[in-house]
Amino acid sequence: MQNDYKSKSFKEWLDKLQQESWQLELIISGFSIYGLTQVFEPLNDSFTMAQNDSNTIKIIIFVIALFACSILLTTLLLHVILRGLWIGALGLRYVSGDINYEKLNYRPKFDNYLRKKIGSFDKYISKLEDYCSVLFAIAFLLIFYLISFFIITGVITAIAYFFLKDHENKHIVLFVIGIVLMVFILLGMLFTFIDFLTQGYLKRNKWLAKVYFPFYWVFSYLMLSFLYRPLVYNFLDNKFGKRLSYILIPLYFLISMLGSFNFIKSNYLSSSDASSTFIANILNYDDEIIKKDMFVSNASIPSKIITTHYLPIFIKQHKVIEDAIFEYNEALKPEEDLRGISTNIFVSTKKEEQKQKIDSLRIDYIKTLSKIYSFKIDSLEFNNIEFVFTKHNTNQDGFESVVSLKQIEDGKHDLEVYRLNMENDSLKQKLIATIPFWLYKE
Repeated sequence: MQNDYKSKSFKEWLDKLQQESWQLELIISGFSIYGLTQVFEPLNDSFTMAQNDSNTIKIIIFVIALFACSILLTTLLLHVILRGLWIGALGLRYVSGDINYEKLNYRPKFDNYLRKKIGSFDKYISKLEDYCSVLFAIAFLLIFYLISFFIITGVITAIAYFFLKDHENKHIVLFVIGIVLMVFILLGMLFTFIDFLTQGYLKRNKWLAKVYFPFYWVFSYLMLSFLYRPLVYNFLDNKFGKRLSYILIPLYFLISMLGSFNFIKSNYLSSSDASSTFIANILNYDDEIIKKDMFVSNASIPSKIITTHYLPIFIKQHKVIEDAIFEYNEALKPEEDLRGISTNIFVSTKKEEQKQKIDSLRIDYIKTLSKIYSFKIDSLEFNNIEFVFTKHNTNQDGFESVVSLKQIEDGKHDLEVYRLNMENDSLKQKLIATIPFWLYKE
């Protein structure tokens, strides 16, 4: 049977739930905190992998997920602390009752001040109850705000890409439509932000309300506000909700800032610095990349200490490598770039033909790669290197080659990786990585 939200029995049921919900709140908070702590590491690993692969869509998805989990975890921890304090206050009230200011026998100045600022103990318990009750709703509101921000950013990016990018080659009508849409979205963002900060001033002003309404109507769908609008207005219709919304947002920023602090051990050197002749970053050595969230940085070799007469070298695949190949050999540049998100649902004949053509050019692709890359160990150069495409033990795609160390004497050496890059309409060698190692042949 469907509940009638206007009926007296339904409202009595809600009132009863409100009074007895604290036990469920604590149980749900406890399980949620445990679950969130368990999901953080896999999400962070996936985010790091997406960053390594330069997968923009995945990066955005995992950023939203990580921020949402952070907001929920922070809120739930705060809720458990406050609810614990509330339970402690209830226990103390059972033993001690209300605050007896006469028994404290303070001087009138302090007595009047404390009576005004603290009041009764029941008032304190009531405030704790209010804070605990609204924390959940605020957490989900902030998550919706976060999702809305990314949606609007995505809309702006889409307009810029489909209507304004390469506008010299686009039809004037498409360009004008793009400009109009961009101006509308930017104005809508500005109005929405002002209305949010002023907590509804644009809706209350007689003339501004008429101007703002079309933007409000469109943005209510773009930002999915129809899902959480009742929560917003329920907060804004009382002073307590307004004050709390102003306090919590700065609190999250403060927590984020505190999390960004770190301890610097040296003015000159850091283990996170890129490898050089005097710095050995662990992300350039295969045997030291042991954690799930660790990935090869540009290039890697097996270890800091090499005991063989040869040196395997892995080059991480990246978009810039293929771009450099196209600049060096324009015949390899496809008519349509297939990199990025794709689907097998809609497959055109043209794409199939292009894939077949690409398959036949793979040998030229690897040969071109060999020409644009070169290695140097100290002063000894290695050119026209033979590469094979492979997958690293970190699950990264890339290219691998092996160079001989027979001419290299034992001791410390520096491997330098170079790539030809287009700069000022000319190809120039660019140093990609410097990896120090020690050679002691067995």
